[in-house]
Amino acid sequence: MSAKLTPEDVLRLSPVMPVVVIEDAAQAPPLARALLAGGVRTVEITLRTPAALDAIRAVASEAPAMVVGAGTVLTADDLDAAIGAGAKYALSPGGTPKLLKAAARRDIPFIPGVATSSEIQRGLERGYSCFKFFPAEQLGGPAALKAQGGPFPQARFCPTGGITAEKAPGYLALGNVLCVGGSWIAPADKIKGGDWSGVEAAARRAAGLR
Repeated sequence: MSAKLTPEDVLRLSPVMPVVVIEDAAQAPPLARALLAGGVRTVEITLRTPAALDAIRAVASEAPAMVVGAGTVLTADDLDAAIGAGAKYALSPGGTPKLLKAAARRDIPFIPGVATSSEIQRGLERGYSCFKFFPAEQLGGPAALKAQGGPFPQARFCPTGGITAEKAPGYLALGNVLCVGGSWIAPADKIKGGDWSGVEAAARRAAGLR
């Protein structure tokens, strides 16, 4: 499945891509099942904790219907570790030339992060057309992304950073935004407390945003 997915396919899986931080890998499969029950087919597990790779591995093994991705991929080693754990795609908050070159040689979709016009232009030159716009709210929100649509009509975005359930529709109304990334669907307290019904309810609301 990973070889057939394109970055655009990934960003069209759900109007909201849950961005999660997992401290205990055992919580990852029930989290994935709760998201699926709510109609959300993807989750970005950030590589910010020692449990992250085991969490990706657990979802890939125990909740195979979930398209699990790795976030906060900063190096080629991070990318290879994520692939080894079973990630179906990867995202980065940025995109160095070294990382972009490495990702182009790997067999899963990679979505680099951008914050400026120059970064978008460099990504397009390297064959990328889908980007993570981060940190979205701090960079100007929907107005900034709408402005980028003029010079870069071929670029598509997943804005992430400071987006809430209330702010998400403003982004999703833009033609160059395929989804938004957000932590409100599965925040750390809900994951830690095992509030899977709460996660499912939030996922159902998010899935209905588009």
